[in-house]
Amino acid sequence: MQILVVGADEIRPIKSVLEELGASSVTHWDARNENRVNRKSIPCDTGCVVMLTSFLNHNTMKKIKTEAKKRGIPLVCAKRSVGCVYSEYCKVFGLSEEFCCRK
Repeated sequence: MQILVVGADEIRPIKSVLEELGASSVTHWDARNENRVNRKSIPCDTGCVVMLTSFLNHNTMKKIKTEAKKRGIPLVCAKRSVGCVYSEYCKVFGLSEEFCCRK
């Protein structure tokens, strides 16, 4: 599955966790420039969107959330911590505690 991560400057540890959970590729939009992100559309082949909410403003979050909901793409909202992303991803996809806690 292809995952789009929106927010934060550096996502290397988060990318590793997502790949461990089965992501075939991870695309990252840093959202440093709000206008650039707000004009983009979620790529067609995206299977999940991860929003790192600590680094996004409300307009950007609303735009991404609305588009993901319209297209039926699962949305994971988390702070930037790896543990938070891991936990929220498991909740959204209904993965068992054994699978999520094996780390």
